Amino acid sequence: MARFLIKLLINAVALWVTASVVTGVAVVPYSPDNAGVIATYLVVALIFGLVNTIVGTVVRIVALPLYILTLGLFALVVNGALLMLSAWFSGLLGFGLVVDSFWTGVLGAIVLSIVSWLLSLLLRPVTPRG
Repeated sequence: MARFLIKLLINAVALWVTASVVTGVAVVPYSPDNAGVIATYLVVALIFGLVNTIVGTVVRIVALPLYILTLGLFALVVNGALLMLSAWFSGLLGFGLVVDSFWTGVLGAIVLSIVSWLLSLLLRPVTPRG
């Protein structure tokens, strides 16, 4: 459970950084106060995590030949599409992630992946060497 919460917080912070850095990616909070903004980022991070886990896994398996053929560059397209799908799902709630275009989604997915990876490195538990 703690691992899930840490990943959720990492995704929320990565989404915040992505929305701050990438023009065309934004998060519309359901309430303008700080608690509403934080809750919105956590909900969007949860939606993104679910989409990435469920839909992303299926797409990655089905598109494996394209991954091999493009030497992994097709992952950029898949990640951008998953970010746009997350924006669509969160839009059904009336608030959440907004992505202007597909290529903005690809750029946002790149930034999101890098920030998430860096935060995961920083927050990884240290295991004692024996």
